Amino acid sequence: MSQHSHPDDTFRQSSSTPQPGDGQHTPFLAPPDLPFLSNDPASIASTPRGSAAYADTQSGNASAANLNQSPLLAGATKEYAQESGAAPTGRGVNAKKPLTKRPIFWVLVSAAVVVVVSAVVLPVVFVVVKPNQKNSSSTSTSGATSNDNGNPNNNNPTSTGGGKTNLISGGDGSTITKDDGTTFTYTNKFGGFWVSDPENPFNNNAQVNSWTPALNQSWQFGVDRINGVNLGGLFVLEPFISPALYQPFNGSAVDEWTLSTLLGDDLQSTLENHYNTFITEEDIAEIAGAGLNWIRLPIPFWAIETWGDVGVDATGKTVAEPFLQKVCWKYILRVLGWARKYGLRVNLDLHAVPGSQNGYNHSGQLGKPNFLNGPMGIANAQRALDYIRAFTEFITQPEWQNVVPVFGIVNEALVQTIGQDTITSFYLHAHDMIRSITGIGEGKGPYISIHDGFIGISKWGGFLPNSDRILLDTHPYFAFDGQPNNEPVDVPALGGDGKMLGGQWPRQACQAWGNSVNTSRSAFGVTIAGEFSNGFNDCGLFVNGVANGPSSAADCDLFTDVSKWDQATKDGVKNFALASMDALGDYFFWTWKIGNSTAGRVQAPLWSYKLGLENGFMPTDPREAHGMCASLGVQGTPFSGTFEPWQTGGAGAGSIAPSVSAEFPWPPTSIANVPAASISLLPTYTSTANIQTLPPPTFSPTPTASVTVGNGWADPTDTASFVTAISGCTYPNAWQAISSPVPAACGGGALPTAR
Repeated sequence: MSQHSHPDDTFRQSSSTPQPGDGQHTPFLAPPDLPFLSNDPASIASTPRGSAAYADTQSGNASAANLNQSPLLAGATKEYAQESGAAPTGRGVNAKKPLTKRPIFWVLVSAAVVVVVSAVVLPVVFVVVKPNQKNSSSTSTSGATSNDNGNPNNNNPTSTGGGKTNLISGGDGSTITKDDGTTFTYTNKFGGFWVSDPENPFNNNAQVNSWTPALNQSWQFGVDRINGVNLGGLFVLEPFISPALYQPFNGSAVDEWTLSTLLGDDLQSTLENHYNTFITEEDIAEIAGAGLNWIRLPIPFWAIETWGDVGVDATGKTVAEPFLQKVCWKYILRVLGWARKYGLRVNLDLHAVPGSQNGYNHSGQLGKPNFLNGPMGIANAQRALDYIRAFTEFITQPEWQNVVPVFGIVNEALVQTIGQDTITSFYLHAHDMIRSITGIGEGKGPYISIHDGFIGISKWGGFLPNSDRILLDTHPYFAFDGQPNNEPVDVPALGGDGKMLGGQWPRQACQAWGNSVNTSRSAFGVTIAGEFSNGFNDCGLFVNGVANGPSSAADCDLFTDVSKWDQATKDGVKNFALASMDALGDYFFWTWKIGNSTAGRVQAPLWSYKLGLENGFMPTDPREAHGMCASLGVQGTPFSGTFEPWQTGGAGAGSIAPSVSAEFPWPPTSIANVPAASISLLPTYTSTANIQTLPPPTFSPTPTASVTVGNGWADPTDTASFVTAISGCTYPNAWQAISSPVPAACGGGALPTAR
């Protein structure tokens, strides 16, 4: 969740809250403040986080010649595995014995064959072959997945192993065989198809639906629209998303730090069971089948490493980070592999950085931010840069670029505490570091996503002109705006036709978010909503009462138990969701799934897309949202759909003026909660530690020899060491150093220069 106005951040605020001076302030959206940031276990914060269709330019007609060109369908003389939604069974005509005579019987037989083949083959051609005919114009960088003519290395839709023939591609109704041998049926009514070739596991031919480019084709911001969902709570745990993990500790576990400590010897088994079961392959297939096309995947820095010594506490005791280090990485890779299989793109989101970037429980530790704030602010930022670097190196490899086109480098940094100039210095430094790895321009590494920091997206207009592909992320929520939010949702929608339900909420979403997001697309560049939810109030287990201001005055007994919702309530919530989607344009719902509480049911249903699909309060086709705001009488300022060339990696990208860079030096000239006279004395780390690389996945069976898996490091010239503590220096606890004195002789702010 985002600041977190989503239950993930039970204390998240509405990042899209209009701010004074925005010219759009409404009584429904109060400026954020943080009185809820407390170390009191009772305030268990689980902050919830907080449309042009793709134009198919290809012909719908397929010839027999096309079949032989298909990367997914074997040539006409190949044998096929019969499967619903897959290639047809049968053999091609034996060309060695051409017919010299054609009696009427054979003519009729031939005609019948043509009819049958047309009925069976053409649907497959439209779903499978046609999208891949665009390969010639694709900007795909996944060289490992294609041969010289642009087609995948394996052209057979089946793979034989151990005497068993398995399908490697299919559409609606096809059977998925999972790694453990169990099966399920793939349901996708939108023309999507999956691809999973064990001989070429980096095959990017899958297409999630007919209006979204296949993974081996270019994504165009402003033309293609993100209809996405978060996988919140999977790798960064939050009480409101996985309440059953927290409830046994009776309020003592308030974040992943305390949960990890309390689990003790059971930490690894508990978390691995969670990673293995909370989100399964069926979930990813369901996301694809729901008409969605992206997932946002929150991950923690401890996927790379943790430190056993992050300073000393007030008693002089050495503090160790208790998180389960490295283990989640293999599960992250599994999710990325599933995303590739079903044609879903991934916004990889670094959700927790050393020291906490916002003090919310989803940052690792509930309390106060120590990233770019206080005596350890610079040192924590140094560590964060190392981890941003390692993730960038991994996803920039050609095997992963098409799957992970966006990298959110710091989720919900609390800019109102850190300061906008200070965070801009960090973003500029990170931008230069990332682009030194990826290169400059379209197709070279991911878009860099930054969050608006809850200061309002209008404050970011004109940000770093001529930077290379920086994207602005906002997390709008009403649930944490400090208002009672008890207005009903099961009554006619304001501005509607009298039949549409939703009360004030659908129209309010359109008015509060539509114009501001489109204005940002013009003033900043690519702008998305990385989080939003159905939480128009803060009702929910580990959500209610933890936000700033009063808790909701709504009937939370109703809104925490979907079994009590009548059809009018479901319709009203769905219309609020549709209006939010229409207003935001490019979005990720927070979140896909809320786990059951110890009561055996979901107790924060407003935050679960999956539950909404199952109970009829989320759309089965996100395109239902198109035109929703107009139907409510809200005619916003449309975005032209065209960004400045440099904003999408075109002409001028990567040529930030020296005068602009000089305004935001690294390290920054000021740090919040540090006296100006002490800035030059701030403790830092030294760059003498080994580089921590992220290992590639392993495959069974082994792919063909021509397929490379990479070594986790895209740029072999990037050889600078990681940071570590200076020998002999005693640092304050890097996670709780705000009130600590600045230590002597601990680096003195002497940071290494950018590569």
